[in-house]
Amino acid sequence: MDNHSNGRIKGEDSGVVLGVDGGTTSTVCVCLPHGYTEPVKCLSRAVAGCSNHNSVGENLAMETLDNVMGEALSMAGKDRSEVQAVCLAVSGVNHPTDQKRLLDWLRGKFPSHVKLYVENDAVAALASGTRGKLHGCVLIAGTGSIAYGINNKGREARAAGAGPILGDWGSGHGIASQALTAVIKAHDGRGPLTSLTDNILKELQLSSPDELIGWTYADASWARIAALVPVVVSSAIEGDEVANKILHESVHELAESVTAVVRRLQLCGEDGKGRFPLVMVGGVLESNKKWDIGREVIKCVSKVYPGVDPIHPEVEPAVGAALLAWHRCNYMRCNT
Repeated sequence: MDNHSNGRIKGEDSGVVLGVDGGTTSTVCVCLPHGYTEPVKCLSRAVAGCSNHNSVGENLAMETLDNVMGEALSMAGKDRSEVQAVCLAVSGVNHPTDQKRLLDWLRGKFPSHVKLYVENDAVAALASGTRGKLHGCVLIAGTGSIAYGINNKGREARAAGAGPILGDWGSGHGIASQALTAVIKAHDGRGPLTSLTDNILKELQLSSPDELIGWTYADASWARIAALVPVVVSSAIEGDEVANKILHESVHELAESVTAVVRRLQLCGEDGKGRFPLVMVGGVLESNKKWDIGREVIKCVSKVYPGVDPIHPEVEPAVGAALLAWHRCNYMRCNT
């Protein structure tokens, strides 16, 4: 890495950095020593619930963020005066107004010397694979989905990530929602019979597809729906055609999100053959030897852009957020 001496960023080593990965399912905050070393060692790690304001509302989202940062500092035996930088990377931060609102709130939570950064959670996910440097593309497919990229000129682009109604195609919520719809269609006689019916009812301990209506609308949590993805995957592995079709369509949607970002940013050059990193993050993309969604996505992308270089990060996105804060602070010191 740049500006290192024996694996350490030049500059003051006192204090700590907070990195926050705020998602629709959970929010993670890590506290790391400001003096950077490899491998990264966390002083503490705290976990809380959803911090996406589109899902739980702004007040609850901010309360969650405040609590998880406070818990991480307490676990590390630190206080806010010792914090050098904070990077909040939160899903639902999709517009400069979202960013400004969180930054204004964050400024009231820390002393004036603290460097503050607010990004979409996709930025931290990318940084987790590129060790804090922003270049390339990241695909997140967990409860929600988004493809985000940045080129060497600093131009950014994204695809999907607009929530379950407007476009989290290929996400855990999207896969599970299609599976639930398939069960209802089969029950109505509007769709083919599928083993998803028995498998989902067994998973939810329900006796009839009619009960799915009450179960589905009893709780609006996106993560609750997305938790059914393993049932869809196991049904596909067993040979169910409906489940396999759902997964194949999801692979196609995720791959299209990536190629859209790569094309807009020309990440692999004008000829489309250059190499670029593709960071793969999220439970939907985790390896399954018999039905590996992530592997299938890479196959689809490589047909269009053979220079794709898949990266499965060794650190989690919350650490990526902290690394991003480190790099930005270090850049500022080197240019003052």
